[in-house]
Formats: sequence, structure tokens, C-alpha cells
Amino acid sequence: MQSLQSVEQFHELKNEERIIFVFSADWCKDCVFIKPFLPAIEEKYAQYTFVKVDRDEFIDLCGELDVFGIPSFIAYNKGEEIGRFVSRDRKTQEEIENFIDGLPL
Repeated sequence: MQSLQSVEQFHELKNEERIIFVFSADWCKDCVFIKPFLPAIEEKYAQYTFVKVDRDEFIDLCGELDVFGIPSFIAYNKGEEIGRFVSRDRKTQEEIENFIDGLPL
């Protein structure tokens, strides 16, 4: 999974097709919990591009997007937000996959 490098890159990427931003931080226990199964999710949903957003590096962007809990997921397609799974709760692989399955294509 590629990591976001700049706010400018975020605005460029969100205009592409089927992008899912994964908001997390290294110190977040729930983010560490999902880390082992994220590669399987990326493989299963290869039609999406997954981009990791470090909450500490992009705290202003998180505020702008109302991401106050991590891990969180926001999906875009051609500049339009098509779904968000944003909360501070621990997420299971099944919950993440259900979120992606519910996204409009």
C-alpha cells in the first residue's frame, strides 16, 4: 500500500477512479490490529487503489475530512466521496470487506 506524501497528492488521487484512503497511525493499537489482513483485502479488491494516510502527518487533512477516529476509510471515485467507514472503533476484516462490498461502482 502506498503512503500519502502530500495534501496536493490527496487532492490528485481522490479524482482518480476507485481510491480508498486508509487513515491510521503507528501508535494506534486498532490500526496495528488490522495491519496483518490489509494485504489480503488489497488483493481481494484489486479494482481499488489503497492509500495509507498517516494521521499524525496529515492532522489538518483529517480535521478537514472529519476523521477524528482511526483506523478509518474514505472511498472516492472521480472526485466524489462514495463511502466512509469512519469511527474510532476496532474494525474486523469482515467489517472492512462489508464496507467495500457496499460501495457503488
